[in-house]
Amino acid sequence: MTMKYTAMLALGALFSGSVLANDKIVIAGSDTLGAKMVPQLKEAFVAAGNDVDFEIAAEGSSQAFTTLLAGTADIGMSSRDVKEAEKNTFAAKGQTLVEHIAAWDMIGVVINDANGVRNLTLKQIEGIFTGDIKDWSEVGGKTGKISAYTRNTASGTYKTFQELAMAKRDYGSDTQKMAGNEQIATEVAGNANGIGYVGLAYADKDGLKAVKVEGVSPKPKNKAEYPLSRKLYYYTVGEPTGAAKKFLDWAIKDDAAKVLIEKVGFIAVD
Repeated sequence: MTMKYTAMLALGALFSGSVLANDKIVIAGSDTLGAKMVPQLKEAFVAAGNDVDFEIAAEGSSQAFTTLLAGTADIGMSSRDVKEAEKNTFAAKGQTLVEHIAAWDMIGVVINDANGVRNLTLKQIEGIFTGDIKDWSEVGGKTGKISAYTRNTASGTYKTFQELAMAKRDYGSDTQKMAGNEQIATEVAGNANGIGYVGLAYADKDGLKAVKVEGVSPKPKNKAEYPLSRKLYYYTVGEPTGAAKKFLDWAIKDDAAKVLIEKVGFIAVD
């Protein structure tokens, strides 16, 4: 009797642990997604009656792939495409990454609200962030040394901006690396000569102005024409299952989630 009771307790503990594991979703990666949009989606998902715990870590897109590879995350967030080398690392373990489009984004080039510049060409942006252009007077502004703020090297936005806006050239040695969108927005808002780039959801901060790029404003209606538009992604190892699948299906397809995505400042997937 005692042995049978002990076995039943052990089975119950095992079953209980399995349920708890299935009812917690660990999401890691991009600050662009993880600092604002995904936490708000999580809150709405739970408020809709889904009894799930979440753990969200947003330290840069590279984290999405390192944590998925280590098996410590259920969902990876990335503001860039997975690299071929990263795909190969998963393939070497017999694993396949599955890509899910989370939303559209536009990288806003932001300047201080007191700055009179309203439009920049891609060539001018390239010059500013590579260090070839050092003073605002060179791009039609008042004389003043440019302070350029960038994301750090772990950020998918850092690499995407380099590809879309800088002809894949290296950043200038004087650029200042920031941990996230909020940090860049804060620095530029407090520096009359500052310039940086942020996800669309962060471009409306007080003290900032998003310039036109090649004459096109970073507005959702212009996503097809704006030169710095991009997709944001969720990644999973294989097709998602359980609570992770339920959350992703809701976060990508549900009308309530789409409204929230647009309210935050991104563009929902059609």
